[in-house]
Amino acid sequence: MNKRNVIIVTDGDKTAKKAVELATKNVGGRCISRSAGNPTPLTGDEIVDLVLTAIHDPVVVMVDDIGNPGYGKGELAFDQIMSHPEINILGVVAVASNTESVMGVKVDYSITCDGKIVKGSVDKEGRETEGNIIYGDTVDVLNQYKFPIVIGVGDIGKMCGKDDCQLGAPIISKALKEIVKYNKENSSSVKSDETDFD
Repeated sequence: MNKRNVIIVTDGDKTAKKAVELATKNVGGRCISRSAGNPTPLTGDEIVDLVLTAIHDPVVVMVDDIGNPGYGKGELAFDQIMSHPEINILGVVAVASNTESVMGVKVDYSITCDGKIVKGSVDKEGRETEGNIIYGDTVDVLNQYKFPIVIGVGDIGKMCGKDDCQLGAPIISKALKEIVKYNKENSSSVKSDETDFD
């Protein structure tokens, strides 16, 4: 059974949607635009159906909880996606926010608003912070699973204008490219005839 390669992005408001759509195009993938929303408007099963019919890999999916620190629609959809046997998660872009009372998630590294790769975490504006924990409204659920790679970023499409679509959404584009690059270098989950990002 050929699994579909999926990248999860923990943001889905209007600004993030436009930036993620552009970034996905920049890496030659397919964005499930209907997964965007604040909160996530579709169930995980509905998102999976769209993923399985997408033309290109990787498929990028957005999940969002509109600032809800509890277990909301974004987390529920995430659980359903993760449990599907035909989905292969390449990695996650964990998005920082100002949400309080969350555990946060440990990241492998982050990309600052200036496009710099750092070992630690970043805040909502994409500025480097102490430690390696990203705090956001849809990231706590990530602690229940293991992923090939988790990359932290600031508020997608924003970061004081440094991830603006008019600039090509450079920060989220770099995050997606880094996830694809990591999988190419460390596993055979992304076939060379499926994606070409060089």
